[in-house]
Amino acid sequence: MRLARSQIEGRRAPRGSEIGRPARNLQHPASPPLPLARPMPTLDTGNTAWMLVATVLVLLMTLPGLALFYAGMVRKKNLLATMAQVLATCALVSLLWCAVGYSLAFRPGNGWLGDFGAVWLGTLAMDLAQGQASVHALAPTVPESVFVMYQLSFAVITPALIVGAFAERMRFAALLWFMGLWSLVVYAPVAHWVWGPGGWLGALGALDFAGGTVVHVNAGVAGLVAAAILGRRLGYGEVPLMPANLGWTLTGAGLLWVGWMGFNGGSAMAADGRAGIAILNTQMAAAAGTLAWMAAEWLVRGTPTLLGLCSGAIGGLVAVTPASGYVTPASAALIGALAGVACYWGATGLKRMLGADDSLDVFGVHGVAGLLGALLTGVLADPRIGGVSGSLLAQATAVGAVALYSAVATAAILWLIGATLGLRVNARQEHAGLDLSQHGERVE
Repeated sequence: MRLARSQIEGRRAPRGSEIGRPARNLQHPASPPLPLARPMPTLDTGNTAWMLVATVLVLLMTLPGLALFYAGMVRKKNLLATMAQVLATCALVSLLWCAVGYSLAFRPGNGWLGDFGAVWLGTLAMDLAQGQASVHALAPTVPESVFVMYQLSFAVITPALIVGAFAERMRFAALLWFMGLWSLVVYAPVAHWVWGPGGWLGALGALDFAGGTVVHVNAGVAGLVAAAILGRRLGYGEVPLMPANLGWTLTGAGLLWVGWMGFNGGSAMAADGRAGIAILNTQMAAAAGTLAWMAAEWLVRGTPTLLGLCSGAIGGLVAVTPASGYVTPASAALIGALAGVACYWGATGLKRMLGADDSLDVFGVHGVAGLLGALLTGVLADPRIGGVSGSLLAQATAVGAVALYSAVATAAILWLIGATLGLRVNARQEHAGLDLSQHGERVE
């Protein structure tokens, strides 16, 4: 079996499925599930230190990275509300993840969902005096508490990305219910399918090193559905909807770029060569995506924009995410360049074709780049880098399954909330701005 070599040589599994998670994929479907937690007298302090740093970097992507990135692009009257939505999502999902989300995503369970054995993290064990702590089978050299926290940072940013799709028009109470339900009903099962012990897409051979499908395709499709269901903002297509402060957007994009080193590099689950190549590939793709969007915009519009440069960087980062631990730097640069052009089209031509008011181009950037990166991983994965070869069929199956489930489940959640609480602010509240109408504050 092609993944057995990494186990024989004593190499730990990075954070993928056959996506680099040999400890899970080598199981026969009928064999007993791997133990989720086991005592380990000696932990690797280097790996633990790196994973703690990577966790902080990924959290930095949400707060303040994503909050600033989005706040700079909305109108001034919705600036504080957009930040509040990202902050509240972070807090709510953090508690839900520890309560039940982690258990549903990373307990063995079955191919579709984990179990409830780790509710409120009841499986965590430690004896700090003896230097012992429980570990997860997917990260056996770091304490399970670190693994939980690292995965929490992914669980937080994924629904927070969707905020950009319905910015400037959703009721705050509706947002809280949507984010809570979506994190448990959509994110946790999809994470289990690809990354969890026995997940059916991981067993199928789908490669997703750090979240191209689980995070970006998932959130991008959900954002498109949400934008379509909520309808267009007042004045959309009729009057200019000018961003509040693109300097904030650049600051947010810079924090996202730097934080992405933990996003992709930390997914190796160790301070090793796999982390190093993932970080290098991340930089190559981001740079190529920035320049590719700039060139496309310059050619089509005659002027490169700061917003375009920021968007191209994010597109390159998104696209390399599933491939970062599997491809060469040259392939990473190619992925980033293709993503820069594809995302420019996604935020312009494709957006016009779809007709939905995806306010901050969540689908045009995250959805398009996530899909492109996932498929290219199947083509460009190099066994010399990640020890595995890609399958375009497996990648397409994963993308299709996640997109379909995310679309249907998101629509169902929004319908339920709309039928009970109502989704959208009224015209008067939207005209006044969500800062004032939803939070009673505003920027002068």
